[in-house]
Amino acid sequence: MSLNGIFPIDRWNFTTHSVLSVLSEEETARLTRHLTEQHLFKGDVIFREGTVPSGIFLVRSGRVKKYKVDQLGKEQIIYVAGPGELMGYHPVLSGERYADSATAMEDTMVSFIPKEDFMDVLSRSSVFALRMLKAMSHEFTVLTNSISVIAQRTGPERLAIALIVLREKFKYGLSDNEAIPINISRTDLANMAGLAAENVIRLLGEFKAEGILLTEGRKIIIRDVHLLVKRANYR
Repeated sequence: MSLNGIFPIDRWNFTTHSVLSVLSEEETARLTRHLTEQHLFKGDVIFREGTVPSGIFLVRSGRVKKYKVDQLGKEQIIYVAGPGELMGYHPVLSGERYADSATAMEDTMVSFIPKEDFMDVLSRSSVFALRMLKAMSHEFTVLTNSISVIAQRTGPERLAIALIVLREKFKYGLSDNEAIPINISRTDLANMAGLAAENVIRLLGEFKAEGILLTEGRKIIIRDVHLLVKRANYR
């Protein structure tokens, strides 16, 4: 079931899928001339907050969470990246250290592109530079909305919005008419929604009783998107 007309998903979810599509064959060859592949298992760290970046990453398969850790060691998941998305370009562009960390949520394949090749192509292609700027501008809007969710919305609303966003992230390669399993731990879901894990478990039980979703182990399948959007109380 599509979200068209019932929920403005673009305000809550951003993607960099289209960024590389503007490159010519020559530019793609330049960008990928020193590309390397990395196979990661669940829990493997891709980059860590405070370290110096040496390039950018392209997710080939699997899912990656980007997060910050507070003084008590609790994670706040900022974003979930899926196949076709770029990561780690902000500190490369700004010349700073990583402001967050990234870890594989499941078996994942990523490509690493050295920053020299990325910056070379960026300087040669005004279309690529404009597309990157547009993507980053949209990302800022989404992150602003995400902050407002944590600050202003109730627990059920935060969980509902997190599930709507995750459904989009996990439907890669599937149609809206298919069952889309969201494969995520309750801890990660809690860290994304800004809730305690026990509250997430309780609310999932409520959503299940209301016919909104099904659970199969750690997998969550949304049965009725309209009811989920209603729970999100979006205006």
